[in-house]
Amino acid sequence: MTPTRGGVLGVVPHGVSRRTGVATFARMATAVDRRLAARLMCIGFDGPVLNDAAREMIHAGVSGVILFARNATSHDELRVIAAAVKTCGAESHGPPIFVSIDHEGGRVVRLRSGMTVVGAMREVGRSGVEEASRVGALFARELRSANVDLDFAPVVDVDSNPANPVIGERSFSADPAIVARCGAAFITALQSGGVAGCAKHFPGHGDTAVDSHLALPRLSHAIERLRAIELPPFAAAARAGVASIMTAHVVFDAVDPGVPATMSRRVIEGVLRDELGFEGVVFSDCLEMEAIASTMSTGEAAVRAIEAGVDCVIICHRLDRQREAIDALASAIASGRLPRARVLQAVTRLDGMMQRFVR
Repeated sequence: MTPTRGGVLGVVPHGVSRRTGVATFARMATAVDRRLAARLMCIGFDGPVLNDAAREMIHAGVSGVILFARNATSHDELRVIAAAVKTCGAESHGPPIFVSIDHEGGRVVRLRSGMTVVGAMREVGRSGVEEASRVGALFARELRSANVDLDFAPVVDVDSNPANPVIGERSFSADPAIVARCGAAFITALQSGGVAGCAKHFPGHGDTAVDSHLALPRLSHAIERLRAIELPPFAAAARAGVASIMTAHVVFDAVDPGVPATMSRRVIEGVLRDELGFEGVVFSDCLEMEAIASTMSTGEAAVRAIEAGVDCVIICHRLDRQREAIDALASAIASGRLPRARVLQAVTRLDGMMQRFVR
């Protein structure tokens, strides 16, 4: 990471030279700082067994692990690797660790064996609220029995752009009222079955023509349009008590020109917290997606996201980037760039979700 004017990460503590580099800040960070930094992360890893990289991050104290098809493709494999994650977490003598997965139905499922096949959420939306509730309850039974605590679902983006390359049939509907009703029903059933839900991608990825995995989308809609189309499903999810909401790597110029929602205090604190009244955990989408990774380092992205109000950043792939994020977050805590009160607020929200759902 390149030192910025005014010191590494932009803040110079009293008594520290302006020539101080990242390595010095890393030395200043205490073991407590590093443990707090790790608590702000959810990580992924390669392979069907718990490898050394994953063990390193779990022992460092990360709050959660996200599993993909590279880790498990059947219910039995998922149950085994989820148990291994939790056993490793217990060995670290820290707080419980959550196991999560993207299990949306349709084309976004990681497990192809031992699980009930469910169509895309567009089909569920056409059937209505009862079907959304049935699917949420089904997912809860099957995921909970495999030791999964958190499902990064449902997608409550509104399918308002036929040219959207990433949302489409993952959405319940092009009608925000249908998305709101079906999303809330899905969430209620999923969480009643003991699995935390996550409404995504705030404040709305449905009208983009760019996939944020590949580049940074930008929407120039007026705030009135956002309140009429994009926001109602998230408001409904918040009223339904959804445990978490995931941010979108999308710029909403009407709210915060030029700043991705994941790094925008105006979006997270202003709109999500103050306007919609959401009190649960805010996750970032993966910081290794090109919308973010092409513009800044993973460490800087992690710090900016937590500064903006994200409670837990997701880094799905590379160990070097996960290490970098811990270093950057710990340095930001030590330097004062990240106020300890902000960090403890995030940890408290994560602890609340853990108490409700982690087994």
